[in-house]
Amino acid sequence: MPTWVPGFLLVLPSIILMGVFIYYLIVRNLLTSFTNRNSNSRLLKVRYIGFDNYERLLNDSNYTHAWWNLLVLTVAFLVGTMLFGIIWAVLLEKAPKGEGLFRGIYLFPMAVSFIAAAVAWKWLLSPAMGPNAVGLNQLFQNIGLSGLQNEWFSSNSKFNMVAMAMPAIWQLSGYIMALFLAGFRGISEDQREAARMDGASEFRIYRYILFPQLSPVALSALIIIGHMSMKMFDLIYALAGANSYVAGVPATLLWAQLSSYQYGRAAANATMILVVVAIFVVPYLIYTRRVEKKQGI
Repeated sequence: MPTWVPGFLLVLPSIILMGVFIYYLIVRNLLTSFTNRNSNSRLLKVRYIGFDNYERLLNDSNYTHAWWNLLVLTVAFLVGTMLFGIIWAVLLEKAPKGEGLFRGIYLFPMAVSFIAAAVAWKWLLSPAMGPNAVGLNQLFQNIGLSGLQNEWFSSNSKFNMVAMAMPAIWQLSGYIMALFLAGFRGISEDQREAARMDGASEFRIYRYILFPQLSPVALSALIIIGHMSMKMFDLIYALAGANSYVAGVPATLLWAQLSSYQYGRAAANATMILVVVAIFVVPYLIYTRRVEKKQGI
C-alpha cells in the first residue's frame, strides 16, 4: 500500500463534507443566480436568464447604497480596531503591573456575542435627543455638550455607518491587541538592547525595528477584520433591523431577498459578496503560501 493512502483516508471524510456543504453549494448558488427563481409560485418555470439578476441589482439604488454603507463600515472598523489594538499592545508589551487585569478587560468583549453587544449599544446609540435623550446623547446633554447629540447610525448621513462600527470596534480591538502583543513578545530582546546601545530612542526602536517585523501580523489582522466586516449581519440586524435603508448592507439585503422569495437575486447578491471577499482573501493566501515556501515550511 502506498504511504500516502492512510493519510488520504484519514482526511477523506473532511474532503467529502467540504465538497458537499461548501463547494457544491457555492456552485449551486452560482447556477441559481443565472435563473428567474424570484417567486415562490409552484407554477414558475425555472429558466436561464443570464446576468439579468446581476444587472437588476447593480441598477438598484438601494443595493449600491448598501455597498457604500459596507465600504464606510469596513474602513471605520479596520481603522478603529487597528488603532486601539496597536495602542493597547504597545502599552501592555512591557509587562506593566496589572497586565493580566487589563488584558482580561480588553479581551472580555470578545466573549460577548454581536447580538448581546447590540442590545447594550442600541441603548447607547439611541437617536432620541432633547428631554427624551438616553445613552450617549443623554450623557452629552448632562455634561453641557448637547451639540454633539446626533442620530448615530439612524442618520441619513453618508457616513452614519461609522457609528455602526463602534460596537464592532469595541468588541474586536482586544483581538487585534492579542495578535500584536504576541508579535511583540516573539521579537528577541537582544535586538532592542543592541539598538539602545547604538543610541536609538524608543520611538525609533518601534519605528525601524519592531513594527517592520510585525508586518505579517498586521496583514493577517487586516484580512481577518476586513472579511468579518463584509460578512457582518447579526450586529446590524439587531441594531437597525433587516429592512433599514440607512443602515443596510448587502448581507441584510440578502436576508430581505430570501424572505421575499427572490432566490435568484439573493444568489446573485451572495455571489458578489463572495467575489469581494475572495479579492481580499485569495492574495493573502497566495502571499502566505509563498512565505512558507521560502521558509521551507
